[in-house]
Amino acid sequence: MDRKSLIRAAIENLPNSYAPYSHFHVSAALLCKDGTVYTGFNIENATYTPTVCAERSAFFRAINEGKREFEAIVICGGLNGVITDYCSPCGVCRQVMKEFCGPDFLVIMAKSEEDYIEKTLDELLPLSFGAEMLGK
Repeated sequence: MDRKSLIRAAIENLPNSYAPYSHFHVSAALLCKDGTVYTGFNIENATYTPTVCAERSAFFRAINEGKREFEAIVICGGLNGVITDYCSPCGVCRQVMKEFCGPDFLVIMAKSEEDYIEKTLDELLPLSFGAEMLGK
């Protein structure tokens, strides 16, 4: 996996974010195990609950295309679209990742191509609830 290219894809996608209410723009680049990359960005709504995060946007695009095996995701974002800090996935997005990824799925939170941190999904969502709890 070329981390810099994946990070670049997320950063280049950031201007597409639609965040007129929070002004917090987020972008994601999801790497499938077959090498395909799907980008996503947050899309806000005036009533808030229909808002979708960048990570889920990328996952749902990929899933809609029949992808089910994922290797890593890059997340970047910031107020007014300016990246000043690492941007971690919210709890709902972590749960969606849990549904489709194993504990070693890599989550990369990036400020730039050179400045990023990596965590596994298991590190970000310890003691998680998943399909295995339902006997699946």
